[in-house]
Amino acid sequence: MDQKRLLAAIALSIGILLIFDLWNRPAREAQLAQQRQAAEVQQPAPTPGPVGPLRAPTDAAPAAGTPATPAARLPIEGPRVKGTLNLRGARLDDLVLKDYRETVDRNSALVRLLAPREGSAPYYAQWGWTAVDGRTRVPGNDTDWAAEGNALAPGQPVTLRWDNGQGQVFEIALALDENYMLTAEQRVRNAAAEPVQVLPWSRVRRENTPPTQGFFILHEGFVGVLDGRLREVTYSDAKSEGQKRSGVALEQETGAGWAGFTDKYWLTAITATDPAIRTRASFRHVPEGGQDRWQVDFAPTAAQSVASGAAASLATRLFAGAKEVHLLDAYADRLNIPDFDKAIDFGWFYFLTKPFFYALDFLFKLFGNFGVAILVFTVFLKAAFFPLANKAYKSMGRMKVLGPKMQEIRERYKDDPAKAQTEMMALYRTEKINPASGCLPILIQIPVFFALYKVLFVTIEMRHAPFFGWIQDLSAPDPTNLFNLFGLLPFDPTQLSSFLHMPVWALLMGATMWAQQKLNPQPPDPIQAKIFQWMPIIFTFMLASFPAGLVIYWTWNNLLSIAQQWYIMRLEKQRNAKGGGAVAIPAAVPAAAKPKKG
Repeated sequence: MDQKRLLAAIALSIGILLIFDLWNRPAREAQLAQQRQAAEVQQPAPTPGPVGPLRAPTDAAPAAGTPATPAARLPIEGPRVKGTLNLRGARLDDLVLKDYRETVDRNSALVRLLAPREGSAPYYAQWGWTAVDGRTRVPGNDTDWAAEGNALAPGQPVTLRWDNGQGQVFEIALALDENYMLTAEQRVRNAAAEPVQVLPWSRVRRENTPPTQGFFILHEGFVGVLDGRLREVTYSDAKSEGQKRSGVALEQETGAGWAGFTDKYWLTAITATDPAIRTRASFRHVPEGGQDRWQVDFAPTAAQSVASGAAASLATRLFAGAKEVHLLDAYADRLNIPDFDKAIDFGWFYFLTKPFFYALDFLFKLFGNFGVAILVFTVFLKAAFFPLANKAYKSMGRMKVLGPKMQEIRERYKDDPAKAQTEMMALYRTEKINPASGCLPILIQIPVFFALYKVLFVTIEMRHAPFFGWIQDLSAPDPTNLFNLFGLLPFDPTQLSSFLHMPVWALLMGATMWAQQKLNPQPPDPIQAKIFQWMPIIFTFMLASFPAGLVIYWTWNNLLSIAQQWYIMRLEKQRNAKGGGAVAIPAAVPAAAKPKKG
């Protein structure tokens, strides 16, 4: 009875998930469409201005007399990035990633990470100061900086300089490495007779809400590791928290740490360089002009007091690029950035997901194809779990052979279920069979499946990775579709419903799952049997929209399981043919011996 309830609960849970997905998917698709449409609309961009004595800046209304002349720009040219830095306001607001394109088409546009405020999706990094003493003139968002240098490139640092006319000179020394890390050292030189107090800050700001994937297993939004703790806040949570606390969704002091915005594959984050300097990191929601704006900022917890004739400085780093696993690990080790790899959402199974990635990456470098790497990796997994799975499959094989005996017991005691259950358990004990052992291979696969799913879904190394034939991106769903006869009919059925997507690899997965199920013993309960019969169909539809690499893994894993089960069952039949598994079934209980009712 408990087993029946468990299976009924599983079936009900799957049904609820499917109904919820069917109910929620149109709303999610509508939300994504709305976000994309909003991103395409030109939004008026207010001029930012630092406010507050000890706080990093938020944006205010445009200041009167804001210069209308075009701002000068400093070229940025690295091996993996290109763009420009806006010398008005010291904003890095134009950055393109050279190694990545928007689609698998080699002629598609390069991925743009940062964009200017004049565009439809402003996204930029900025450095500045706040006047803590209330009298020092500090650079603002309309300040035109002078650049010492023609272009920012690896080995070619550039210094921005601005004289406030009161005896203080502000400088920002910028240096770019070979990848995606930029170092910014903010300096103040005080030649006036009196000391000044200023607060240097750096920030990353998004002036629209970017479209997100909408998957509960993927975090997109604010992210950081502050004082050794991973902090993740979605845009919706930041908005609700910000409404409670004057726009501040999260504020925390930290030594070594980093914080920024994460997309599925891209990261823009500020990281401290000196863990001895306590820094206040903040996640902010800034609603302005009916538009949601988002900001991550870093500022020291104490202002800098610069005496006459003295200077003060503060260095930070800015990462703006692709979340490549090996690169983030290298930065974490070389620059002492704590848990920098956690910018990639490896999830709860981090202890499995990251080693799985390393294994797949090693096999990819060996074979030159991530799809082949998945197939070889699956063979290694099956070998690693063979002793455990072998025991389970052996038990299932013996149950398959004993199927006629079990059916005979059910028929003999069909009017006495308790007696039938007792005899069935006696048969299990005699044959040393655990009827629940068949669940073991499935239970083993669940964390492995989920960890591999995360690797395929969140690591940029899998993005646009081809397999063979029509699979040009293992991280995307199989593009073929049964409902348009695999491209023979010139229309896209998914435009009618997202459920009208049934690719080749999903059908292969369902077929191999059905074949594997046929090798297993039939459940004794008819309801259980029907539930299991529907499982291949349910999983076929569920996995149809999953990344192709994951469906290929599941299909290949099913084929290996079929081969293993067939081999074990063959040995078991040979053993039973020699009389090793013969079991005597008790004779029927005479009617006179049965207890009378009442």
